[in-house]
Amino acid sequence: MDNPDLICFIEIAPQRIFIYAEKIPAPGGLPVGSNERAVSLLSSGIDSPVASYKIMKRGVKLTYVHFHSQPYTNRNSQRNTEDLVRLLTRHQYVSDLYLVPFVEIQRHIMTRAPASYRVILYRRAMLRIAEAIAQKVDAHALVTGENVGQVASQTLSNMRAIEEVTPLPILRPLSGDNKEEIINEARRIGTYQISIEPYEDCCSVFVPKHPETRANLEKVREIESALDLAPLIIQTLEQTKRKTFKF
Repeated sequence: MDNPDLICFIEIAPQRIFIYAEKIPAPGGLPVGSNERAVSLLSSGIDSPVASYKIMKRGVKLTYVHFHSQPYTNRNSQRNTEDLVRLLTRHQYVSDLYLVPFVEIQRHIMTRAPASYRVILYRRAMLRIAEAIAQKVDAHALVTGENVGQVASQTLSNMRAIEEVTPLPILRPLSGDNKEEIINEARRIGTYQISIEPYEDCCSVFVPKHPETRANLEKVREIESALDLAPLIIQTLEQTKRKTFKF
């Protein structure tokens, strides 16, 4: 028959027959939890919630980590992040969010390291903390919203210098997307309106005017070796709080 008025589909299953005339597109992907667990570094911005959603589509169950710089920033970033986790939890039903007080590590780095290398050193400390939380929750990877060349810390040289501190794979599902593509996806999944709410996050505190864009790995190691960050990282982990969200 050519040009029918209606096309019907029939699926035969044990004890049931399904007849339908419309196929509704779904998100696709794999059931959440079928691909183990990862830790997502979640800001209250646009990118990392979209990255988290994309990884969940591949069956990965996420634990979230958010770094804040209170009292030097207000609670808006934490509040927005909690709203984002609450929304994303509908895709995996239960989520844990670890809230990490990061300001003491930032102050320590700011007063002892060259200004241009601060952001790289912040990010290395973040990955060490995220890795410790990953070990605690039996996660096998880290997830970030990084996008190649979008900001100073996301050049290839800087990402290499930052990721060196952890043996865990770092998943960057947005690395090749442009901003418009990310914004469109954020609108589609419902995170965009939360992400554009006013906030100050830890990345806006103690940031140099001229950050390094092509870090020398040996120089990064040399600077960091003089900082003695290990005790501060342990202290920060002890002060980290966990919140659980259920859908």
